[in-house]
Amino acid sequence: MIRARIIGTGSYIPERVLTNFDLEKFLDTNDEWIVTRTGIRERRIAADGEFTSDLATKAARQALAMAGIGPESIDLIIVGTITGDFPWPATACLVQQQLGIKGGIAFDVSAACSGFVYALATATSFIEAGSVKRVLVIGAEVLSRVVDWEDRNSCILFGDGAGAVVLEAQSGENGVISTHLHADGSYWELLYQKGFGSRHPASSKGLDERMPFLKMQGNEVFKVAVRSLSDVALEALEANNLTPRDINLFIPHQANRRILEATAKRIGLDDEQVLINVDRFGNTSGASIPIALDEANRAGRIKAGDVVVLDAFGGGFTWGAALLRW
Repeated sequence: MIRARIIGTGSYIPERVLTNFDLEKFLDTNDEWIVTRTGIRERRIAADGEFTSDLATKAARQALAMAGIGPESIDLIIVGTITGDFPWPATACLVQQQLGIKGGIAFDVSAACSGFVYALATATSFIEAGSVKRVLVIGAEVLSRVVDWEDRNSCILFGDGAGAVVLEAQSGENGVISTHLHADGSYWELLYQKGFGSRHPASSKGLDERMPFLKMQGNEVFKVAVRSLSDVALEALEANNLTPRDINLFIPHQANRRILEATAKRIGLDDEQVLINVDRFGNTSGASIPIALDEANRAGRIKAGDVVVLDAFGGGFTWGAALLRW
């Protein structure tokens, strides 16, 4: 059987650190309030002149270096993002340019915080179909430019970053075993960016109404997120005749600590099975899972043969899981 196997991981985190104490200077909030409700202590912010494609390319170069291959051997680039450099062209095309690749396939996936898992599932399908041999899958976001820094309930959550993996077609039992994707558009108004698209095109009125900024009903999102994340993880286990005890490492989307802890409890996981880094990076949307995966890989937390579950939930609503044998 041909499987899509990860042969390299990479990540890039901007240098600027924005702590909760920094937020206290211009928001009616404090460190204790934020940590208690989210588990977040700091997040990273992209520098002026630093764009989503830049973050994505730096993460990609790290993944390529670990894999020991050059960019010219990549057949397909998929970027999961909702904060691309432009509405179009795709950020994946800009990454392709920065890597010096000509030809091949490049496109973006828009599934909000589920973007990386959706992109991974898409790349896996390409490989299993025999269409491509090597794929760069990237999750990259510069959310600091779409959050409303006057809304203390949402802006405290988000940060910038990028993570990447190189997938290679290999025979054997290791690699992406299964992916499970879902969506329910009836929830779209609980988490979205109102402008500027065809429904609300760019206008001065839209700017006055703060349309370009992310909107979220946090309490309602929380309820659906915990249920969806746990259900799809259990779906992935059941599909492969596995139990929560079989998971060596569970890497969920780093939304906030309360969601992660509630999800792990509902699945039946111990603390040592779950990777959490939301305290240092905040919610980086589609970048959070590949950043965490790269950290775990470089720290030696994943060994050959380990069962790894990636679990995501995002605006749309979208959610999904990927089960891998490392």
